[in-house]
Amino acid sequence: MRTTNEVIVTKVGIIGVGLMGHGIAKNVLTRGGFPLAFLDHPGNQPVDDLIGLGAAACRTPADVAEISDVVILCVTGSPQVEAVLTGEAGVLSRLRKGTIIVDCSTALPDSTLRMAAAVRAAGGRFLDAPMTRTARHAEEGTLNLLVGGDEADFQSVRAVLAAFTEGVERVGPVSFGHRLKLLHNYVSIGFMALLSEAAAQAADAGVDPAVFVEVLAKGGGAGAALQRMTPAIVTNDVGTVPFFIGNALKDIDYYRTMAGTSGASRTIADGVSGAIAAVVESGHGEAYIPELTRFLRKQ
Repeated sequence: MRTTNEVIVTKVGIIGVGLMGHGIAKNVLTRGGFPLAFLDHPGNQPVDDLIGLGAAACRTPADVAEISDVVILCVTGSPQVEAVLTGEAGVLSRLRKGTIIVDCSTALPDSTLRMAAAVRAAGGRFLDAPMTRTARHAEEGTLNLLVGGDEADFQSVRAVLAAFTEGVERVGPVSFGHRLKLLHNYVSIGFMALLSEAAAQAADAGVDPAVFVEVLAKGGGAGAALQRMTPAIVTNDVGTVPFFIGNALKDIDYYRTMAGTSGASRTIADGVSGAIAAVVESGHGEAYIPELTRFLRKQ
């Protein structure tokens, strides 16, 4: 048993043991030393290692909630978050008073505000804490989190968050974590989409891909997007960013929804969405985003 300010954390629950959630779960157990329960779900990564470390599988989200002081959500997006929390046998049906929900998903800020209110009405507390970085960083325990919510709630779970992160920053009240994550992903995915289209044109024109990358790296094209995409451009190694193109489209469209709700310009975002949507519609939604360099070439 360990104490983190107001909450005595005896067990952590996680719903969503996918590419990112598996690393989170493993590090909660090993680095954090917290007892862990997880939702048994066909979308999980293999969990034999987690069970071997003492994790307990639960049949429903309600079962996870019933035995957890902190529940981490790591699911695809807002519909899944809402279903896990408010659906039949959902978390809120058996939420214990004072339990903190930590939503590490990428979600719409308006939905986040509604879900936070529902959690509070059920006697719990809520933080939105979306992740930056990749599945490799999740396995290494070096994710970064953008946390929205009350400062006291944030401090209460810092020890749990520290188990799977390198950097954790509270960025404002509830929904600001998700708002900033959508801004971050719009810029990050937008850069990679733009770079992919340029790389495709260069390849179609017969430009040496290594020369293409070198020219960008020495000029205004340098940056994290180029570093991540270089293996795909030069050697066709697309595993450097294990992020599905379909999920990239979802995040861009979430950004477009957020921008549209606030009345902000989204002209460039509409263009990025259109380019990625065409790839998804052609059947490549479960390819990794570095493969855009190939899918955007002339047919």
